[in-house]
Amino acid sequence: MIKTHAYAAKAADTPLAPFTFERRDPGPDDVAIDIAYCGICHSDLHTARNEWNNAQYPCVPGHEIVGRVSAVGANVTRFKVGDLAGVGCMVDSCGSCASCGEGLENYCESGFTGTYNGPVFGGPNTWGGYADKIVVKEHFVLRIAEGQELAAVAPLLCAGITTYSPLRHWGAGPGKKVGIVGLGGLGHMGVKIAHAMGAHVVLFTTSPGKAADAKRLGADEVVVSRDANAMAAHLNSFDLIVNTVAAPHDLDPFITLLKRDGTLTLVGAPATPHPSPGVFNLIFKRRTLAGSLIGGIAETQEMLDFCAKHGIVSDIEMIAPAQINTAYERMLRGDVKYRFVMDMATMGAAG
Repeated sequence: MIKTHAYAAKAADTPLAPFTFERRDPGPDDVAIDIAYCGICHSDLHTARNEWNNAQYPCVPGHEIVGRVSAVGANVTRFKVGDLAGVGCMVDSCGSCASCGEGLENYCESGFTGTYNGPVFGGPNTWGGYADKIVVKEHFVLRIAEGQELAAVAPLLCAGITTYSPLRHWGAGPGKKVGIVGLGGLGHMGVKIAHAMGAHVVLFTTSPGKAADAKRLGADEVVVSRDANAMAAHLNSFDLIVNTVAAPHDLDPFITLLKRDGTLTLVGAPATPHPSPGVFNLIFKRRTLAGSLIGGIAETQEMLDFCAKHGIVSDIEMIAPAQINTAYERMLRGDVKYRFVMDMATMGAAG
């Protein structure tokens, strides 16, 4: 067994604190990774504080993981010691259902096993990347290209794929008008990726002060969503809108911006539901309200390769693991541009 130092929530109402546990020794199909950096996702906070009512404690969050391979099993063929590697939101799935067979492990019909907080439909707990080491099946380990800013690559493992997948699935590209709602950890990646795909990108925000930054990131236009006239100027014009906001809000103002057969895709997951949209806004233009959940392993690798090719990484603020609780409070206030990433070099002293 491998002694592992981490930060964990022991209960929904307690701060994260140093925690020591044991990872399994690498088996024949496993890759062991010394974690260098781990991004902080809003879903980490939701889970640690049990806002989705499914937390297993102790909870070691973290599913935006990058580091160096420290050991490989006898059957491993794609990695060797010293390689850069990443781990995203999943560490296992059934491998036999239709979705897994199509490379869509994120939609596994038995429920994928999360990098932390165990399988979707219940089962033994798993511990994530707020730790100095992790051991994962080779199939669920991603290749990371050398020469990139490694810390800024980490958020691609969740924020990157969460936005890349719907943009790719619904055909963002030249000649398409694409909206991104919200300029946070997810939204800023959506803007960068949609721009790189060649779409005309419109950023929706409630904060006029974010306009200049949105354009720096690749937005062609910025619309303040509280401005009724600015919203009305875009009625019936969008092919796709990706909504990244993780707080409940009225969806109808965005649905009415879709052209016939346009799609509003939800990727933000609020702790309480959005108000139900008006059905007539959907049926009179054959519009679609959809959802999207990360991506399969093959698509996640495709996203990493796409981002490496186009020089796309996350805009980050680096913190030490001991600053995690302060980071959570700042994240709730939207006080980060645009993703916190933990430097795990000091984790060995934890626990």
